[in-house]
Amino acid sequence: MPSSASAALLEVSGVTVRFGGITALDQVSFAVAPQTIAGLIGPNGAGKTTLFNCLSRLYTFSEGSILFEGRPLTDTAPHGIAALGIGRTFQNLALFRTMSVWQNVMIGGHCRSESGFLANALRMPHVRREERRLGERAAHVIELLELRAVEQKPVADLPFGTQKRVELARALMSEPKLLLLDEPAGGLNHEEVDGLRQLLRRIQSELALTILLVEHHMNLVMRVSDQVVALDFGRKIADGTPAQVQNNPDVIRAYLGVEA
Repeated sequence: MPSSASAALLEVSGVTVRFGGITALDQVSFAVAPQTIAGLIGPNGAGKTTLFNCLSRLYTFSEGSILFEGRPLTDTAPHGIAALGIGRTFQNLALFRTMSVWQNVMIGGHCRSESGFLANALRMPHVRREERRLGERAAHVIELLELRAVEQKPVADLPFGTQKRVELARALMSEPKLLLLDEPAGGLNHEEVDGLRQLLRRIQSELALTILLVEHHMNLVMRVSDQVVALDFGRKIADGTPAQVQNNPDVIRAYLGVEA
């Protein structure tokens, strides 16, 4: 269910983004409750990726506010977003293809590392403790995403669907409270999409995560989400349960171009 602002982990209020004379987001507002899955939908050019880039601090919005755990997101520098508790995957895979699954996953935990260059060079005791903790976390995440059998294989040798899981595992290594998934079903076949749905529900439950996903695969969004927010031409046109949004006349018009 859509959350009330007081109970929200994430609050987007009146966010507006302009690129020259183009308004990419126009007074967008919604809230996401902790430990829920929210889907962000809309036709191409609706503003979904622009909003994700605002949440990642890759873009700056000209109006409005974004609160994460009640604090303005703009108080945190872009490089500090992962440490704040926000993880993200990207539409195009950004993995180190010649490195193994294990190495790729371990890299995702380094934003939580507190050791400096000198401490690492001297192999100080707390560095070894930190590496052991990261290794335990990586083993847990790899097990959770069913990657144990391929953990020592180079990413380039794996099927696309498995690479998607590696990227998800790497994002989970930062121990996010909010996980942003950008087109997680892109390029997957029907069977893989259903597996992804089950996987998202499992990791959301086991890790007590909040997930916000941008996705064109409507069947996945409607089956996995507690809340769906629909955008069209940069404006929010619906916000509610999957059933409410599916039956919203503005959403039907945006996708089908016909009257409900």
